[in-house]
Amino acid sequence: MTVLVGYVPTKEGEAALAAGVAEVRLRHERLLVLNTSRGDAYADPRLAQEHDLDIVRRDLAELGIDFEVRQLVGSGDAADELVALAAAEHVSLLVIGLRHRTPVGKLILGSAAQRILLNADCPVLAVKAT
Repeated sequence: MTVLVGYVPTKEGEAALAAGVAEVRLRHERLLVLNTSRGDAYADPRLAQEHDLDIVRRDLAELGIDFEVRQLVGSGDAADELVALAAAEHVSLLVIGLRHRTPVGKLILGSAAQRILLNADCPVLAVKAT
């Protein structure tokens, strides 16, 4: 089976990646890392640059983990992409990072994490950055 990590180049993304690595080691499974962006803005802080992904690949290779890193740009909403990929790959666990948002911010802007938690067919591990 596979553990899927929703990765963004932030401290929350790094926390999700670390938790995914820990789960892969416990479960003896493969790790699938997904970075995605709608591609509808000139600058998207959620979009990992090739340098960021090279570091992720290098670090995972050094750990001796069976992994794959994918990046989807212009494909749609990140929450929808993660849920769809989790279903398509029959993942055993989906790992996401959480950032702090005020209750009003969640109400006005919605929450990708909430949509993932409610719509994913597999267990979801949501982690905070320390």
